[in-house]
Amino acid sequence: MKKLIMSFQHLLAMFGATVLVPMLTGLDPAVAIFCAGIGTLIFHFCTENKVPVFLGSSFAFIPVIKAAIDAHGGDLAYAQGGIIVAGFVYVILSCLVKIIGAEKIKNYFPPQVTGAMIAVIGLNLIPTAFDMASHNFIIAAITLGVAICINLFAKGFLKQIGILISVIIGYTICYFTGLIDTSTITSASLFAIPNFTLPKFSLEAIVIIAPVVLAVFMEHIGDITTNGTVVGKNFLENPGLNKTLLGDGLATMVAGFLGGPANTTYGENTAVLAITKNYDPANLRRTAILAILLACIGKFGGFLQSIPQAVMGGISIMLFSMITFVGLKTIKDSKCVENKNNMIIIATILVIGLGTTYLGNKGISIGIPVTQSVKITGLSLAAIIGIVLNRLLNKNQFKNEKTKVSIKVSSANN
Repeated sequence: MKKLIMSFQHLLAMFGATVLVPMLTGLDPAVAIFCAGIGTLIFHFCTENKVPVFLGSSFAFIPVIKAAIDAHGGDLAYAQGGIIVAGFVYVILSCLVKIIGAEKIKNYFPPQVTGAMIAVIGLNLIPTAFDMASHNFIIAAITLGVAICINLFAKGFLKQIGILISVIIGYTICYFTGLIDTSTITSASLFAIPNFTLPKFSLEAIVIIAPVVLAVFMEHIGDITTNGTVVGKNFLENPGLNKTLLGDGLATMVAGFLGGPANTTYGENTAVLAITKNYDPANLRRTAILAILLACIGKFGGFLQSIPQAVMGGISIMLFSMITFVGLKTIKDSKCVENKNNMIIIATILVIGLGTTYLGNKGISIGIPVTQSVKITGLSLAAIIGIVLNRLLNKNQFKNEKTKVSIKVSSANN
């Protein structure tokens, strides 16, 4: 029973964020939960059951999933195709890390690039949050206020389930004020297979979604490093960064094939590890099984569909603002802004990355020669240009890194 309780705590910690992503993008929340469970089991298999990590829905993919869906007249299947290819890019990165080493790969993703790209992800999502909140600003404000108070004043596990508590309070208020349509719950069967859907592929959706992997690559490294620090082990060495990337990539590919959002390692569950001091990876595998079973309860899926937009809008304002804060903090803590070249890189990424969201057709885009209809824009274009620009403006830094590597090799040989 104690082991089951430990796993249930992890289930609560991942729940709010995992269901929020599909609700914002139009994907099925029950499928997302199912894919989170399956993805976590795949990750543990790839990492030899050594890393106590849970995989849930990735916020970084929200704007590009929405863009891909809009580009195909609301057809979710094309977004699935893009997600599958994004997962395959992860697998390729895994192979590259295995062949040429993690350090050389990381040189292409410095803080001025990754920090700016993370900030762009958050800033691109904030208008969506306000749009949902506009359905009822009072309910959204109450939900947001509860979430902020829990985040500021709560401690321990209560703080980790702040999203869930806020949604429950907002939902309860809506229920007693007659703002909830319960027909989705009453009409749902007790047990039901999640609504799995097959993917479709288009070059446009792939170009929109796949490059986001470049933005979340360093986030993955940060999550695995943090998890290892909490546990007291170096998971980048054992089982290895290539294996954690492989697990993440395969989990994302499976999610795309089934109709779920891209997966990512969850800091929420790492926080539970830090609080409980129980680092047994088996707890996370039990959590994955619980998630799979929960996804097959039809009434639960009906409940998720009945949550008002205003409630999710209030929560989203805080979550998306926090994503922006993480990006800016990454830039600040690295002190990369002391270099004027880095300031140019950061500004370029922000302008290009936010152009499509805030300027629409006036935003910067690049057409692909093979087809007139496909354009690289928004976060995808910002990621590519940011990496290339950093390579050009900071080429001396790359030379210094090569020199350091060569010195280390010479010292080792001596």
